[in-house]
Amino acid sequence: MSATSSGGGREAQLKHTGLRPGWTTGACATAATTAAYTALLTGEFPDPVTITLPKGQTPAFALAVESTAPGADSAMAGVVKDAGDDPDVTHGALIRSTVRLLPPGSGVVFRAGPGVGTVTLPGLPLEVGEPAVNPVPRQMMRDHVAAVAAAHGGSGDVEITLSVDDGAEIARSTWNPRLGILGGLSILGTTGVVVPYSCSAWIDSIRRGVDVARAAGLSHVAGCTGSTSEKTVTTLYDLPELALLDMGDFAGAVLKYIRRHPVDRLTICGGFAKLSKLAAGHLDLHSARSQVDKPFLAALARTGGASDALAAEIATANTGLAALRLCESAAVPLGDLVAARARDEALAVLRGAPVAVDVVCIDRAGVVVGRSGVAGPGGRAAGSGTP
Repeated sequence: MSATSSGGGREAQLKHTGLRPGWTTGACATAATTAAYTALLTGEFPDPVTITLPKGQTPAFALAVESTAPGADSAMAGVVKDAGDDPDVTHGALIRSTVRLLPPGSGVVFRAGPGVGTVTLPGLPLEVGEPAVNPVPRQMMRDHVAAVAAAHGGSGDVEITLSVDDGAEIARSTWNPRLGILGGLSILGTTGVVVPYSCSAWIDSIRRGVDVARAAGLSHVAGCTGSTSEKTVTTLYDLPELALLDMGDFAGAVLKYIRRHPVDRLTICGGFAKLSKLAAGHLDLHSARSQVDKPFLAALARTGGASDALAAEIATANTGLAALRLCESAAVPLGDLVAARARDEALAVLRGAPVAVDVVCIDRAGVVVGRSGVAGPGGRAAGSGTP
């Protein structure tokens, strides 16, 4: 039921931690979809089934279940999620994909089966009423459907119904119900790989990253919450790979270590919602230990000209992203305000260390939605270089 892989990536980075990476629900759904569609076109389920992840890894997944409907217009395959050494509530869940042929020109249609949630509130990267299958997994499945169609003479027009055994029950242990995702789990993942969540191992990796950057003579490093923010800062500042610190949720670990081992400049880049937590004074950005404070965002928006009515909407918004979109519609620069406040919080943790800081907030697609100026100890503007 497990998967093996080739291609390096995060797995190679994690070897020294002794922790085993795993696979996202999106990767498992893609594997199951690929197997089911292949069976529809060829009459045989590939087992194991190999897929290609966004960063080039090629894991092979064993099938836990498989079946073909009478008349062979649909097929189902299932993969058991292996989260590696990550304490993930979806570890061991059976993720099924039922693929049904559609008339030419229909494209790829996604449906939520039992145990997969449906979006019921705005503020997420999916429209209300859509299955809770995030954009990257959707694209992975589209790409693999297209590849199977090209290899075996299919049209690529299919309906994909995803389900998770006991998913509705498992979802009660997640934030899905609070976010308005009802009926089950979300199909998630931006890289396909689950990085094991070990505080001590991850923080040790951050420290080693700072050490390596300093040893290489780098004067500018970036603490990034994930792969999308890494791409953003690389584009903005043309930073080398050694300058990228895989901060994850551990903003405090980056700041406290750099306080003792300074670099000339630190850029912090991450999703708007996560960095709004830093702006509110939280140093651990994980959802289990800090939440987006919408009343805080409402108060901050007031300083940027938000009306009483808009502030009230922000305070009751479903998500941080929803609050941001409300402000964008009203020309209130909430993204910039959050970035500036997060920078000031970072400077407070640095306690006068000779480090200039700037903050970049992005949305889920990597688009910059907020940016601070560069400031050094005491909040002074630092230099006249790139903002």
